[in-house]
Amino acid sequence: MAQPIRLGLTPRDARAELQTRLQNAPLQHAEALLSAYELLQGLHDRGVLDLLRGGLGSSDKVLTILVDAAKTPEAIVASRNLLILSKIVFSLKPELLENISKAVPDSLARAREQKPLSLWQMFKKLCGKDTRRALSAMLGVLESFGKSLGPRSAAELHRAESDLTGMEPVAELAGRAQ
Repeated sequence: MAQPIRLGLTPRDARAELQTRLQNAPLQHAEALLSAYELLQGLHDRGVLDLLRGGLGSSDKVLTILVDAAKTPEAIVASRNLLILSKIVFSLKPELLENISKAVPDSLARAREQKPLSLWQMFKKLCGKDTRRALSAMLGVLESFGKSLGPRSAAELHRAESDLTGMEPVAELAGRAQ
């Protein structure tokens, strides 16, 4: 009958392997280590490491200051405005922004080089198809802006105020639930 072959594996020593890798690391990564040392020395020379060490030592106080600053009404409004502006920017096509970024410096350069347009020349430019298209877009934005500035009903004002404060009267909440 066949006899089983005994497989005698020596136990793996993970610590010894790590020690070997650690000893070989300076040889294998000498250039990266030298670069890291230069970076650390530069941060130390400019006082950045001291600043970071101080920040870590007083991290609770720094965090409290940041949270208090973020809770101010101005910071909340700024955050909301930033989110709305980012929505606008993300909805625009890159080609449109690229055309605008090219048109503004070109128009300013032409305005510096030329003498000012006469009233008749300006009127002719206003009658151009592209100028009318741009004016139509701007007028649409102005019209929407004007509508948002118009008078509001009492219910809309109350709703806007409660949105700002984040608190609604309990009676209204109960009335909506029914």
